[in-house]
Amino acid sequence: MKNDTTFKELKQSGYTDKTINQEIQANLIAKIKAKEPVFEGLWGYEDSVVPQLKKAILAGHHINLLGLRGQAKTRIARSMVNLLDEYMPIVKGSEINDSPFQPISKYARDLIAELGDETPISWVHRSERFFEKLATPDVNVADLIGDIDPIKAATLKLPYSDERVLHYGMIPRANRSIFVLNELPDLQARIQVSLFNILQEGDIQIRGFQLRMPLDIQFVFTANPEDYTNRGSIVTPLKDRIGSQIFTHYPKTIALAKQITEQEALISEEDKSKIQIPDLAKNLLEEVAFAARESEYVDAKSGVSARLTISAMENLVAAAKLRLIETDAKKTSVRLLDFMSIIPSITGKIELVYEGEQEGADYVAKILIDKAVMTQFESIFPRISKLEKEGIKTPYTDLIKWFNKNHLELNYTDTDEEFFTKLENVTPLTTLIEENASELSKEDKNFCKELVLWALTISKKLDKSENQATYTFDSADVRQLFRN
Repeated sequence: MKNDTTFKELKQSGYTDKTINQEIQANLIAKIKAKEPVFEGLWGYEDSVVPQLKKAILAGHHINLLGLRGQAKTRIARSMVNLLDEYMPIVKGSEINDSPFQPISKYARDLIAELGDETPISWVHRSERFFEKLATPDVNVADLIGDIDPIKAATLKLPYSDERVLHYGMIPRANRSIFVLNELPDLQARIQVSLFNILQEGDIQIRGFQLRMPLDIQFVFTANPEDYTNRGSIVTPLKDRIGSQIFTHYPKTIALAKQITEQEALISEEDKSKIQIPDLAKNLLEEVAFAARESEYVDAKSGVSARLTISAMENLVAAAKLRLIETDAKKTSVRLLDFMSIIPSITGKIELVYEGEQEGADYVAKILIDKAVMTQFESIFPRISKLEKEGIKTPYTDLIKWFNKNHLELNYTDTDEEFFTKLENVTPLTTLIEENASELSKEDKNFCKELVLWALTISKKLDKSENQATYTFDSADVRQLFRN
């Protein structure tokens, strides 16, 4: 916290008064020249969104971030706080962060006129210069702009015609700060109209008061393209006053998606030390989100939030943690069987089209997991032929024949030793892994064994049955004979 001072001492210190645009621009330029990261934690935006943000700031524009859910729009807006000076001087007691060099409220003007260089100055930390409002339909002009305060008028014994009876809304209080309005299309059109002059001329009108208050605010708006048709729209004159509209997007590669999930998932250090997550398991988790964004059952206009994989990763670790508790084991590794525990994370994060609703959310979630399994499987192993010619051996012939005489039962609650010993006993499976994935780590090889079995069941070469916490793998032919 910085100590209070006087206006005279502030001027003697050499402080230069700046607009918020000048302040943000100066700090942005300094970071760029020093080769420092400007927007940290925005994986995948380095060559797309971030350069556009830098240009919008240098142009002194208000910004509209347009993108589907879970594309880090709010994170981008909040990260702009780091481009503010650490402390900003204001006239002490000012409700709207008056600059002593250019006071705009009656309170500050009167105080400086009375005290001059002895006007007390207090300092506001940059963390207090960020204002955020969700544009819900119940937001009114008084919330954003302000209203007459009858209690203040009675207490101060002032008539309603006196400017001092005004109660300022969130926007005037955000003077010389960053103001973020989330989900702008949800704001009623008549409320959006009240922002016109603030963005362009700096005028505000509260009841009968016509105030010339050149508010100095960096506006950042966020919006979802879906909102333009489903819930509301941004009125054209307001859109015209926003200098830069920047489109966000989902991560374009599995590697970037993994970095985002790892950064955002809430996993304790204790859990990380006890639970091994194979790299292939992390890849598979991200493949589920990629599959969802391409699925015919999922509404593409709604998008598939990055929160899906973040929540799914937390559920995946929770499944492994539950196994540790139930078996009293010291350590465990995430398995493909554990992926059934991410279904609640999927069903709560996707919007289904009509066909998806007919199939059911749980069924669609399992389809997405299966699709992700096949994508990852085919990136490592040869494709599984749908039709096999008699007498011609495939990479999977020996493994399928093994299941003609044997079956494999895998349990969620098996300890790692029990679980992976069962897989090790399937000799053709171990041979297949060594032939196609010998360069992988031990943990990834173990995960690959499950991956192969799942891929063969999805391709109907093996049969898989589920009973509470147990999965049993059999020959598809034997199981069919048994059913007949």
